[in-house]
Amino acid sequence: MLNVTQMIRDGLVLSLLATLIIGVSMWLNPRLWLQDYPKDIQALVPPKTEEEKRQTNLIGIPFLLVLFGIPFLSTLLLEQANAGNISFLLLFVNAFGVFWIGNLWDLLVVDWLIGCTFTPKFVILPGTEGAAGYKNYAFHFRGFLIGSVISVVVGIIVAAVVSFL
Repeated sequence: MLNVTQMIRDGLVLSLLATLIIGVSMWLNPRLWLQDYPKDIQALVPPKTEEEKRQTNLIGIPFLLVLFGIPFLSTLLLEQANAGNISFLLLFVNAFGVFWIGNLWDLLVVDWLIGCTFTPKFVILPGTEGAAGYKNYAFHFRGFLIGSVISVVVGIIVAAVVSFL
């Protein structure tokens, strides 16, 4: 049986941990996330340095572990709570749901509320002050749609792996 409360809780844990990693790394150097800024902002600054690329890869490791590890662990715990007697569909729904909740949080809280609405100084790249991209809600919505498709893929892969363990 699907535990919707657990799925929502795990999605919020994913959201908060990912937001913490994003927030701390942006506060230290927002250029580490340069690839995720709108193109008009990227065009105003030089490409990442080799050191910034290395730092991005280092930040990427814990970020990806959170992003993919939490849906996997949540789905594995769901499977164990049901003593292995749970359908692939419910495993998929759980993994999809956990990842998608993180995607929705990223859109509403990280991108739209913090990034577009408040736009704190620490997210503004030097030399890009006033760029239109900082208020580009549609850019982030397109990212959310892409993230929703990725949520389906993650759900399928996680459900498949957990069902074969």
